Amino acid sequence: MNFLGHLYFSSNDLELMYANLFGDFVKGKAMFDYPEKIQTGIQLHRSIDTYIDTHQEVRKLLKMLYPDLPKVSSVAVDLFFDHLLAVNWKNYHSTELLDFLEDFYAYQPENWPFYSEKFKSFIAVMRNRKWMNSYQMREGLEKSCSGVGSRISFPNLLHIAPQCFDRFYDEIYGCFENFMGDAKLHFGMNKL
Repeated sequence: MNFLGHLYFSSNDLELMYANLFGDFVKGKAMFDYPEKIQTGIQLHRSIDTYIDTHQEVRKLLKMLYPDLPKVSSVAVDLFFDHLLAVNWKNYHSTELLDFLEDFYAYQPENWPFYSEKFKSFIAVMRNRKWMNSYQMREGLEKSCSGVGSRISFPNLLHIAPQCFDRFYDEIYGCFENFMGDAKLHFGMNKL
């Protein structure tokens, strides 16, 4: 899952949402340098990443997509799943997606002073550009794929991922639904 999935699995806890996203910015045991709530978020982030990486249906999907998206099929699946979560948000959450995102953008974490400047800059751009607001639209998926692909340090085909999404839509959507059903149980989630 990408940003939206990580927020969703933070169980409506805004402080935890920020700490969860911070998980991409902290490596190894450095997590223990932070307050307990941030540690919990980093652990949740890692747990979500591990769960999706080891989910049997997702592994089959990655294998299917790999010939078209070598080295970036897992990144594509994260972006596909965030897009599908946004499109199907009402099936998973009782708050409208844009209201949920506005609550996230507007929140000022209590632990803000402990976050790195790099993370704070990332959050500022995310808030100002409202990245996730377009996730449910096709253009949002295209923009996510090209943007992430351009930031990867090696040549990649992530920019063609939306065409793969179209071609394998039934398989991707089926995998997403299976994953979400399993992940909701795994993380103790009900419709929020």
